[in-house]
Amino acid sequence: QPQLVESGGGSVQAGESLRLSCTVSGYFFNNYYMGWFRQAPGKGREGVAAAGVDGSTTYADSVKGRFTVSKDYATKTLYLQMNNLKPEDTAMYYCAATTTVVVWPLLDSDYHYWGQGTQVTVSS
Repeated sequence: QPQLVESGGGSVQAGESLRLSCTVSGYFFNNYYMGWFRQAPGKGREGVAAAGVDGSTTYADSVKGRFTVSKDYATKTLYLQMNNLKPEDTAMYYCAATTTVVVWPLLDSDYHYWGQGTQVTVSS
């Protein structure tokens, strides 16, 4: 099964930017539907953004216009560009992937492979 490794998290001030990366091992990167999820302390995991096999993208309303998800097929990397960060974006961010059909791109139960997470902290 593929290994997913996130990086790029950190501590920033509100209004600043971060870019998260998720490097995927394995041979079938082109076939993976991939997503970014986050979980804040005491809260459930929520979908943030997803990138389909066909190039489609999906975003949570809370991040539309601020976050951009993209795939680099050459390096087998999924990115999440996060601009104009807000304190409410503070969470552990996880990368996820699946090769099965995804009905709800921001629903975590549709994904089968997960990374270990990277922490994002935004202070006001």
